[in-house]
Amino acid sequence: MLIPVILSGGAGTRLWPVSREGSPKPFMKLQDGESLLLKTYKRAAKVAVGPDILTVTHRDAFFMSRDEFHQASLGDHWQAHFLLEPMGRNTAPAIAMAARWVAERYGPETQILILAADHLIADETQFAEVVKRARALAAQDLLVTFGIVPTGPETGFGYIEAGEDVDQGHRVLRFVEKPSLDTAKEYVAAGNFFWNSGMFCFKAGVLLEEIEIHAPMVAQASEECWAKMMALGLGHESMAEIPAGEFGSLPDISIDYAVMERSDKVAVIPSAVGWSDIGSWNALRDLVPPDQNGNRTTGEALFLNSHNTFVQTEDRLVATVGTEDLIIVDTPDALLVARADQSQDVKEVVRRLKEANHQAYRLPRTVSRPWGTYTVLEEGPRFKIKRIIVRPGRSLSLQIHHHRSEHWVVVSGMARVTNGDREIFVNTNESTYIPAGHQHRLENPGLLDLVMIEVQSGEYLGEDDIVRFEDLYGRFTGEVG
Repeated sequence: MLIPVILSGGAGTRLWPVSREGSPKPFMKLQDGESLLLKTYKRAAKVAVGPDILTVTHRDAFFMSRDEFHQASLGDHWQAHFLLEPMGRNTAPAIAMAARWVAERYGPETQILILAADHLIADETQFAEVVKRARALAAQDLLVTFGIVPTGPETGFGYIEAGEDVDQGHRVLRFVEKPSLDTAKEYVAAGNFFWNSGMFCFKAGVLLEEIEIHAPMVAQASEECWAKMMALGLGHESMAEIPAGEFGSLPDISIDYAVMERSDKVAVIPSAVGWSDIGSWNALRDLVPPDQNGNRTTGEALFLNSHNTFVQTEDRLVATVGTEDLIIVDTPDALLVARADQSQDVKEVVRRLKEANHQAYRLPRTVSRPWGTYTVLEEGPRFKIKRIIVRPGRSLSLQIHHHRSEHWVVVSGMARVTNGDREIFVNTNESTYIPAGHQHRLENPGLLDLVMIEVQSGEYLGEDDIVRFEDLYGRFTGEVG
Protein backbone atom coordinates (compact mmCIF):
# COMPACT_ATOMS: atom_id res chain seq x y z
CA MET A 1 0.00 0.00 0.00
CA LEU A 2 0.95 3.64 -0.42
CA ILE A 3 -0.77 6.08 1.93
CA PRO A 4 -0.45 9.80 1.07
CA VAL A 5 0.17 11.99 4.11
CA ILE A 6 -0.51 15.67 3.47
CA LEU A 7 1.17 18.17 5.77
CA SER A 8 -0.94 21.30 5.94
CA GLY A 9 0.64 23.89 8.22
CA GLY A 10 2.34 27.25 8.14
CA ALA A 11 0.84 30.67 7.54
CA GLY A 12 2.52 31.49 4.20
CA THR A 13 3.48 34.93 5.46
CA ARG A 14 5.20 35.91 2.20
CA LEU A 15 1.79 35.72 0.50
CA TRP A 16 0.06 38.22 2.79
CA PRO A 17 -2.53 39.77 2.55
CA VAL A 18 -4.28 36.82 0.86
CA SER A 19 -2.63 34.19 3.08
CA ARG A 20 -3.18 34.86 6.78
CA GLU A 21 -2.94 32.94 10.01
CA GLY A 22 -6.66 32.16 10.06
CA SER A 23 -6.84 31.40 6.32
CA PRO A 24 -3.38 30.19 5.31
CA LYS A 25 -1.67 29.48 2.01
CA PRO A 26 -3.06 25.94 1.34
CA PHE A 27 -6.56 27.46 1.06
CA MET A 28 -5.58 30.16 -1.45
CA LYS A 29 -7.59 29.92 -4.63
CA LEU A 30 -5.71 29.99 -7.92
CA GLN A 31 -7.10 31.32 -11.21
CA ASP A 32 -9.05 28.13 -11.88
CA GLY A 33 -10.89 28.49 -8.54
CA GLU A 34 -9.14 25.52 -6.93
CA SER A 35 -7.07 25.82 -3.78
CA LEU A 36 -3.56 24.42 -3.44
CA LEU A 37 -4.86 21.90 -0.89
CA LEU A 38 -7.64 20.71 -3.21
CA LYS A 39 -5.10 20.20 -5.99
CA THR A 40 -2.91 18.24 -3.57
CA TYR A 41 -5.81 15.94 -2.70
CA LYS A 42 -6.43 15.26 -6.39
CA ARG A 43 -2.73 14.61 -7.00
CA ALA A 44 -2.52 12.28 -4.01
CA ALA A 45 -5.51 10.23 -5.16
CA LYS A 46 -3.89 9.61 -8.55
CA VAL A 47 -0.83 7.90 -7.04
CA ALA A 48 -2.19 6.36 -3.82
CA VAL A 49 -2.51 2.60 -3.45
CA GLY A 50 -5.25 2.10 -0.89
CA PRO A 51 -8.40 3.93 0.16
CA ASP A 52 -7.03 6.43 2.68
CA ILE A 53 -5.57 9.92 2.53
CA LEU A 54 -4.26 11.29 5.82
CA THR A 55 -3.97 15.03 6.51
CA VAL A 56 -1.95 16.39 9.42
CA THR A 57 -3.04 19.93 10.20
CA HIS A 58 -3.91 22.33 13.00
CA ARG A 59 -7.21 21.66 14.75
CA ASP A 60 -8.55 25.07 13.65
CA ALA A 61 -8.11 24.10 9.99
CA PHE A 62 -10.02 20.82 10.20
CA PHE A 63 -13.36 21.95 8.80
CA MET A 64 -11.81 23.98 5.97
CA SER A 65 -9.59 20.99 5.09
CA ARG A 66 -12.50 18.57 5.16
CA ASP A 67 -14.51 20.86 2.87
CA GLU A 68 -11.60 21.03 0.40
CA PHE A 69 -11.42 17.22 0.39
CA HIS A 70 -15.14 16.97 -0.41
CA GLN A 71 -14.84 19.63 -3.12
CA ALA A 72 -12.12 17.55 -4.77
CA SER A 73 -14.90 15.06 -5.65
CA LEU A 74 -12.65 12.02 -5.49
CA GLY A 75 -15.56 9.58 -5.14
CA ASP A 76 -16.73 7.23 -2.41
CA HIS A 77 -13.62 5.04 -2.75
CA TRP A 78 -11.45 7.59 -0.95
CA GLN A 79 -11.59 8.14 2.79
CA ALA A 80 -10.32 11.32 4.43
CA HIS A 81 -8.54 11.01 7.77
CA PHE A 82 -7.17 13.81 9.91
CA LEU A 83 -4.61 14.08 12.69
CA LEU A 84 -5.20 17.44 14.34
CA GLU A 85 -2.29 19.23 15.98
CA PRO A 86 -3.00 21.49 18.97
CA MET A 87 0.00 23.63 17.99
CA GLY A 88 2.66 23.65 15.31
CA ARG A 89 5.79 21.60 16.11
CA ASN A 90 7.45 21.46 12.67
CA THR A 91 7.63 18.51 10.27
CA ALA A 92 9.46 15.84 12.32
CA PRO A 93 6.71 15.53 14.99
CA ALA A 94 3.98 15.69 12.33
CA ILE A 95 5.57 12.96 10.22
CA ALA A 96 6.37 10.82 13.27
CA MET A 97 2.72 10.88 14.35
CA ALA A 98 1.57 10.11 10.80
CA ALA A 99 3.99 7.15 10.60
CA ARG A 100 2.63 5.76 13.88
CA TRP A 101 -0.93 6.15 12.56
CA VAL A 102 -0.08 4.28 9.33
CA ALA A 103 1.93 1.57 11.13
CA GLU A 104 -0.91 0.97 13.60
CA ARG A 105 -3.55 0.84 10.89
CA TYR A 106 -1.76 -1.08 8.13
CA GLY A 107 1.54 -2.31 9.53
CA PRO A 108 5.13 -1.02 9.49
CA GLU A 109 5.82 -2.24 5.93
CA THR A 110 3.24 0.17 4.53
CA GLN A 111 4.73 2.96 2.44
CA ILE A 112 4.01 6.64 3.11
CA LEU A 113 4.12 9.47 0.58
CA ILE A 114 4.70 12.81 2.32
CA LEU A 115 3.28 15.78 0.40
CA ALA A 116 3.05 19.46 1.31
CA ALA A 117 -0.42 20.99 1.01
CA ASP A 118 0.83 24.20 -0.57
CA HIS A 119 2.94 23.03 -3.51
CA LEU A 120 1.99 23.12 -7.17
CA ILE A 121 3.03 20.43 -9.67
CA ALA A 122 2.38 21.10 -13.34
CA ASP A 123 3.33 17.70 -14.83
CA GLU A 124 1.30 15.18 -12.87
CA THR A 125 1.99 12.37 -15.36
CA GLN A 126 5.71 12.71 -14.72
CA PHE A 127 5.02 13.06 -11.00
CA ALA A 128 3.27 9.67 -11.00
CA GLU A 129 6.33 8.14 -12.71
CA VAL A 130 8.66 9.69 -10.12
CA VAL A 131 6.52 8.31 -7.29
CA LYS A 132 6.74 4.87 -8.88
CA ARG A 133 10.56 5.09 -8.86
CA ALA A 134 10.56 6.35 -5.28
CA ARG A 135 8.43 3.39 -4.20
CA ALA A 136 10.97 0.97 -5.67
CA LEU A 137 13.72 2.55 -3.54
CA ALA A 138 11.51 2.73 -0.45
CA ALA A 139 10.90 -1.02 -0.83
CA GLN A 140 14.66 -1.42 -0.22
CA ASP A 141 14.28 0.26 3.19
CA LEU A 142 15.58 3.61 1.95
CA LEU A 143 14.26 7.02 2.95
CA VAL A 144 13.55 8.69 -0.39
CA THR A 145 13.44 12.42 -0.94
CA PHE A 146 12.30 14.10 -4.15
CA GLY A 147 15.01 16.37 -5.56
CA ILE A 148 13.71 18.95 -7.98
CA VAL A 149 15.87 19.38 -11.09
CA PRO A 150 16.85 23.07 -10.88
CA THR A 151 15.76 25.36 -13.69
CA GLY A 152 18.32 27.98 -12.66
CA PRO A 153 20.39 29.23 -9.70
CA GLU A 154 17.92 29.73 -6.85
CA THR A 155 18.93 31.13 -3.47
CA GLY A 156 15.55 30.58 -1.83
CA PHE A 157 15.76 26.76 -1.65
CA GLY A 158 17.96 24.26 0.13
CA TYR A 159 19.89 21.82 -2.08
CA ILE A 160 20.58 18.08 -2.07
CA GLU A 161 23.91 16.77 -3.37
CA ALA A 162 23.52 13.40 -5.09
CA GLY A 163 26.18 10.72 -4.99
CA GLU A 164 26.43 7.20 -6.39
CA ASP A 165 23.60 5.69 -8.43
CA VAL A 166 21.10 3.36 -6.79
CA ASP A 167 18.51 1.99 -9.21
CA GLN A 168 16.85 5.07 -10.74
CA GLY A 169 17.98 7.39 -7.98
CA HIS A 170 21.13 8.36 -6.09
CA ARG A 171 22.50 8.11 -2.60
CA VAL A 172 22.44 11.46 -0.84
CA LEU A 173 25.85 12.89 0.01
CA ARG A 174 24.60 15.91 1.92
CA PHE A 175 21.89 18.49 2.39
CA VAL A 176 22.93 22.12 1.88
CA GLU A 177 21.31 25.26 3.33
CA LYS A 178 20.11 28.07 1.07
CA PRO A 179 23.25 29.18 -0.81
CA SER A 180 24.55 32.49 -2.10
CA LEU A 181 23.93 33.26 -5.77
CA ASP A 182 27.48 32.37 -6.80
CA THR A 183 27.29 29.05 -4.93
CA ALA A 184 23.89 28.31 -6.47
CA LYS A 185 25.38 28.84 -9.93
CA GLU A 186 28.14 26.34 -9.08
CA TYR A 187 25.56 23.79 -7.94
CA VAL A 188 23.53 24.11 -11.14
CA ALA A 189 26.68 23.80 -13.27
CA ALA A 190 27.78 20.68 -11.36
CA GLY A 191 24.63 18.81 -12.39
CA ASN A 192 24.31 16.64 -9.27
CA PHE A 193 22.56 19.17 -7.03
CA PHE A 194 18.78 19.30 -6.69
CA TRP A 195 16.33 21.57 -4.90
CA ASN A 196 15.02 20.14 -1.64
CA SER A 197 11.28 19.80 -2.23
CA GLY A 198 10.17 18.53 1.19
CA MET A 199 8.42 15.51 -0.39
CA PHE A 200 9.37 12.01 0.79
CA CYS A 201 8.55 8.33 0.42
CA PHE A 202 9.43 5.56 2.90
CA LYS A 203 8.07 2.65 4.88
CA ALA A 204 6.38 3.70 8.12
CA GLY A 205 8.46 1.27 10.17
CA VAL A 206 11.80 2.27 8.59
CA LEU A 207 11.13 5.95 9.27
CA LEU A 208 10.26 5.21 12.91
CA GLU A 209 13.45 3.13 13.30
CA GLU A 210 15.56 5.98 11.90
CA ILE A 211 13.84 8.49 14.20
CA GLU A 212 14.67 6.20 17.14
CA ILE A 213 18.35 6.21 16.13
CA HIS A 214 18.86 9.82 15.12
CA ALA A 215 16.17 11.75 17.03
CA PRO A 216 15.44 9.78 20.22
CA MET A 217 13.62 12.71 21.84
CA VAL A 218 11.17 12.82 18.93
CA ALA A 219 10.80 9.04 19.06
CA GLN A 220 10.08 8.91 22.79
CA ALA A 221 7.72 11.87 22.92
CA SER A 222 5.76 10.78 19.83
CA GLU A 223 5.47 7.24 21.25
CA GLU A 224 4.07 8.64 24.50
CA CYS A 225 1.72 10.86 22.53
CA TRP A 226 0.48 7.93 20.45
CA ALA A 227 0.04 5.76 23.56
CA LYS A 228 -2.18 8.47 25.05
CA MET A 229 -4.24 8.58 21.87
CA MET A 230 -4.67 4.81 21.88
CA ALA A 231 -5.70 4.88 25.55
CA LEU A 232 -8.33 7.48 24.66
CA GLY A 233 -9.57 5.32 21.78
CA LEU A 234 -8.45 7.81 19.13
CA GLY A 235 -5.98 5.63 17.24
CA HIS A 236 -8.52 4.37 14.73
CA GLU A 237 -10.73 7.46 14.47
CA SER A 238 -10.98 9.23 11.11
CA MET A 239 -10.61 12.57 12.92
CA ALA A 240 -8.33 12.49 15.96
CA GLU A 241 -7.09 15.42 18.02
CA ILE A 242 -3.53 14.90 19.26
CA PRO A 243 -3.31 15.50 23.06
CA ALA A 244 -1.83 18.94 23.70
CA GLY A 245 0.23 18.04 26.77
CA GLU A 246 2.11 15.18 25.18
CA PHE A 247 2.42 16.83 21.75
CA GLY A 248 3.77 20.01 23.34
CA SER A 249 6.72 18.04 24.70
CA LEU A 250 7.88 17.12 21.18
CA PRO A 251 10.90 19.11 19.93
CA ASP A 252 10.21 21.80 17.34
CA ILE A 253 12.41 20.34 14.59
CA SER A 254 12.17 19.58 10.89
CA ILE A 255 12.41 16.06 9.48
CA ASP A 256 15.51 17.18 7.55
CA TYR A 257 17.42 18.15 10.68
CA ALA A 258 16.05 15.31 12.78
CA VAL A 259 16.61 12.39 10.38
CA MET A 260 17.34 13.01 6.72
CA GLU A 261 20.66 14.82 7.23
CA ARG A 262 21.88 12.17 9.69
CA SER A 263 20.70 8.86 8.28
CA ASP A 264 22.82 6.74 5.93
CA LYS A 265 19.67 5.32 4.33
CA VAL A 266 18.68 8.41 2.33
CA ALA A 267 18.26 8.42 -1.45
CA VAL A 268 17.15 11.14 -3.85
CA ILE A 269 14.99 10.79 -6.95
CA PRO A 270 15.64 13.53 -9.57
CA SER A 271 12.25 15.09 -10.34
CA ALA A 272 11.41 17.35 -13.27
CA VAL A 273 7.70 17.72 -12.60
CA GLY A 274 7.03 21.44 -12.95
CA TRP A 275 7.26 21.93 -9.20
CA SER A 276 6.72 25.21 -7.37
CA ASP A 277 6.34 25.84 -3.66
CA ILE A 278 4.44 29.09 -4.43
CA GLY A 279 6.68 30.69 -1.84
CA SER A 280 6.24 34.33 -2.85
CA TRP A 281 4.13 36.65 -4.96
CA ASN A 282 6.74 36.36 -7.70
CA ALA A 283 6.04 32.62 -7.92
CA LEU A 284 2.29 33.20 -8.08
CA ARG A 285 2.79 35.98 -10.65
CA ASP A 286 4.73 33.61 -12.92
CA LEU A 287 1.65 31.37 -13.23
CA VAL A 288 -0.23 34.15 -15.07
CA PRO A 289 0.40 34.79 -18.81
CA PRO A 290 1.89 38.28 -19.44
CA ASP A 291 0.75 40.89 -21.92
CA GLN A 292 3.14 42.43 -24.44
CA ASN A 293 4.61 44.66 -21.73
CA GLY A 294 5.11 41.90 -19.20
CA ASN A 295 2.10 42.96 -17.12
CA ARG A 296 -0.05 40.29 -15.51
CA THR A 297 -3.32 40.36 -13.61
CA THR A 298 -5.82 38.20 -11.80
CA GLY A 299 -8.91 40.36 -11.59
CA GLU A 300 -9.77 43.60 -13.38
CA ALA A 301 -6.77 45.84 -14.03
CA LEU A 302 -5.90 48.66 -16.43
CA PHE A 303 -2.23 49.16 -17.27
CA LEU A 304 -1.05 52.50 -18.68
CA ASN A 305 2.63 52.98 -19.54
CA SER A 306 3.36 50.12 -17.13
CA HIS A 307 5.83 47.26 -17.44
CA ASN A 308 6.35 44.00 -15.57
CA THR A 309 3.63 44.87 -13.06
CA PHE A 310 1.51 42.20 -11.40
CA VAL A 311 -1.95 42.99 -10.01
CA GLN A 312 -4.20 40.69 -8.00
CA THR A 313 -7.54 42.21 -7.11
CA GLU A 314 -10.78 40.74 -5.82
CA ASP A 315 -13.55 43.35 -5.93
CA ARG A 316 -12.20 46.53 -7.53
CA LEU A 317 -10.65 47.77 -10.73
CA VAL A 318 -6.96 48.58 -10.20
CA ALA A 319 -5.34 51.06 -12.61
CA THR A 320 -1.57 51.51 -12.81
CA VAL A 321 0.18 54.45 -14.47
CA GLY A 322 3.91 54.45 -15.18
CA THR A 323 4.66 51.52 -12.90
CA GLU A 324 7.50 49.04 -13.37
CA ASP A 325 8.49 45.82 -11.62
CA LEU A 326 5.76 46.08 -8.98
CA ILE A 327 3.59 43.58 -7.12
CA ILE A 328 0.13 44.96 -6.22
CA VAL A 329 -2.29 42.81 -4.22
CA ASP A 330 -5.64 44.36 -3.35
CA THR A 331 -7.99 42.73 -0.83
CA PRO A 332 -11.08 44.24 0.85
CA ASP A 333 -9.19 45.22 4.01
CA ALA A 334 -5.50 45.40 3.07
CA LEU A 335 -3.37 46.53 0.12
CA LEU A 336 0.16 45.37 -0.65
CA VAL A 337 2.48 47.31 -2.98
CA ALA A 338 5.99 45.89 -3.28
CA ARG A 339 8.94 45.92 -5.63
CA ALA A 340 9.10 42.55 -7.35
CA ASP A 341 12.71 42.00 -6.28
CA GLN A 342 11.72 42.45 -2.62
CA SER A 343 8.63 40.22 -2.53
CA GLN A 344 10.37 37.80 -0.14
CA ASP A 345 10.34 40.58 2.49
CA VAL A 346 6.55 40.61 2.77
CA LYS A 347 6.93 38.29 5.76
CA GLU A 348 8.43 41.26 7.64
CA VAL A 349 5.12 43.11 7.19
CA VAL A 350 3.34 40.21 8.88
CA ARG A 351 5.87 40.15 11.70
CA ARG A 352 5.30 43.82 12.41
CA LEU A 353 1.52 43.51 12.24
CA LYS A 354 1.64 40.59 14.65
CA GLU A 355 3.98 42.49 16.96
CA ALA A 356 1.47 45.37 17.01
CA ASN A 357 -1.45 42.91 17.48
CA HIS A 358 -3.07 44.27 14.32
CA GLN A 359 -5.89 41.94 13.24
CA ALA A 360 -4.85 42.17 9.58
CA TYR A 361 -2.16 39.52 10.18
CA ARG A 362 -4.72 36.99 11.40
CA LEU A 363 -8.04 37.13 9.57
CA PRO A 364 -9.20 38.39 6.16
CA ARG A 365 -12.48 40.22 5.65
CA THR A 366 -14.18 36.94 4.67
CA VAL A 367 -13.72 34.26 7.34
CA SER A 368 -14.43 30.54 6.96
CA ARG A 369 -16.29 28.71 9.69
CA PRO A 370 -17.45 25.07 9.98
CA TRP A 371 -20.97 26.16 8.99
CA GLY A 372 -20.01 28.49 6.11
CA THR A 373 -18.52 32.00 5.93
CA TYR A 374 -19.03 35.52 7.16
CA THR A 375 -17.82 38.75 5.56
CA VAL A 376 -17.50 42.04 7.42
CA LEU A 377 -19.05 44.61 5.07
CA GLU A 378 -18.74 47.67 7.27
CA GLU A 379 -18.12 48.56 10.89
CA GLY A 380 -17.87 51.60 13.09
CA PRO A 381 -18.57 52.75 16.65
CA ARG A 382 -21.35 50.56 18.09
CA PHE A 383 -22.22 48.78 14.82
CA LYS A 384 -20.97 46.06 12.48
CA ILE A 385 -22.58 44.73 9.29
CA LYS A 386 -21.88 41.19 8.05
CA ARG A 387 -22.90 38.98 5.15
CA ILE A 388 -23.39 35.45 6.50
CA ILE A 389 -23.58 32.32 4.34
CA VAL A 390 -24.71 29.09 6.00
CA ARG A 391 -24.23 25.89 4.00
CA PRO A 392 -27.16 23.48 3.54
CA GLY A 393 -27.85 21.37 6.61
CA ARG A 394 -25.43 23.28 8.84
CA SER A 395 -26.01 25.48 11.85
CA LEU A 396 -24.28 27.89 14.16
CA SER A 397 -23.94 27.02 17.85
CA LEU A 398 -26.66 27.64 20.43
CA GLN A 399 -25.25 30.77 22.05
CA ILE A 400 -25.73 34.15 23.67
CA HIS A 401 -23.93 37.50 23.40
CA HIS A 402 -23.66 39.70 26.46
CA HIS A 403 -22.82 43.01 24.79
CA ARG A 404 -24.56 43.11 21.41
CA SER A 405 -27.94 42.63 19.78
CA GLU A 406 -28.38 41.36 16.21
CA HIS A 407 -30.83 42.04 13.37
CA TRP A 408 -30.98 39.27 10.75
CA VAL A 409 -32.34 39.85 7.22
CA VAL A 410 -32.60 36.82 4.93
CA VAL A 411 -31.45 37.65 1.39
CA SER A 412 -31.90 34.18 -0.09
CA GLY A 413 -32.81 30.75 1.24
CA MET A 414 -34.67 30.01 4.46
CA ALA A 415 -33.48 30.16 8.05
CA ARG A 416 -34.61 28.22 11.09
CA VAL A 417 -34.04 30.52 14.06
CA THR A 418 -34.07 29.70 17.75
CA ASN A 419 -34.72 32.94 19.64
CA GLY A 420 -35.16 32.48 23.37
CA ASP A 421 -37.87 29.86 23.84
CA ARG A 422 -39.26 30.32 20.31
CA GLU A 423 -38.33 28.54 17.06
CA ILE A 424 -39.34 30.31 13.86
CA PHE A 425 -38.69 30.09 10.12
CA VAL A 426 -37.48 33.25 8.41
CA ASN A 427 -37.93 33.31 4.62
CA THR A 428 -36.34 35.46 1.91
CA ASN A 429 -37.02 39.20 2.44
CA GLU A 430 -38.02 38.58 6.07
CA SER A 431 -36.13 39.52 9.22
CA THR A 432 -35.86 38.86 12.94
CA TYR A 433 -34.23 40.51 15.96
CA ILE A 434 -32.03 38.88 18.63
CA PRO A 435 -31.72 40.98 21.82
CA ALA A 436 -28.50 40.87 23.84
CA GLY A 437 -28.56 38.04 26.36
CA HIS A 438 -31.08 35.95 24.38
CA GLN A 439 -30.13 32.34 23.71
CA HIS A 440 -30.24 31.84 19.93
CA ARG A 441 -29.23 29.62 17.03
CA LEU A 442 -29.22 30.00 13.25
CA GLU A 443 -29.74 26.93 11.03
CA ASN A 444 -30.11 26.26 7.31
CA PRO A 445 -32.68 23.48 6.84
CA GLY A 446 -32.76 23.88 3.05
CA LEU A 447 -30.87 22.48 0.08
CA LEU A 448 -29.37 25.81 -1.04
CA ASP A 449 -27.06 28.26 0.70
CA LEU A 450 -28.69 30.56 3.23
CA VAL A 451 -27.50 34.14 2.65
CA MET A 452 -28.34 36.82 5.17
CA ILE A 453 -27.26 40.25 6.37
CA GLU A 454 -26.52 40.66 10.05
CA VAL A 455 -26.48 44.10 11.71
CA GLN A 456 -24.84 44.10 15.13
CA SER A 457 -25.20 46.95 17.60
CA GLY A 458 -23.81 47.34 21.08
CA GLU A 459 -20.99 48.55 23.27
CA TYR A 460 -18.63 45.69 22.35
CA LEU A 461 -18.68 43.84 19.01
CA GLY A 462 -15.67 41.52 19.33
CA GLU A 463 -15.93 37.97 17.97
CA ASP A 464 -15.06 36.62 21.43
CA ASP A 465 -18.33 37.89 22.98
CA ILE A 466 -19.93 34.48 22.81
CA VAL A 467 -21.13 31.85 25.28
CA ARG A 468 -21.88 28.48 23.68
CA PHE A 469 -24.37 25.98 25.10
CA GLU A 470 -24.42 23.46 22.25
CA ASP A 471 -22.12 23.14 19.25
CA LEU A 472 -21.97 20.52 16.51
CA TYR A 473 -18.28 21.22 15.87
CA GLY A 474 -16.77 20.75 19.32
CA ARG A 475 -15.93 24.41 19.92
CA PHE A 476 -16.00 25.86 23.40
CA THR A 477 -17.22 29.01 25.13
CA GLY A 478 -15.26 32.09 24.11
CA GLU A 479 -13.67 30.47 21.05
CA VAL A 480 -13.80 32.98 18.22
CA GLY A 481 -16.48 32.33 15.58
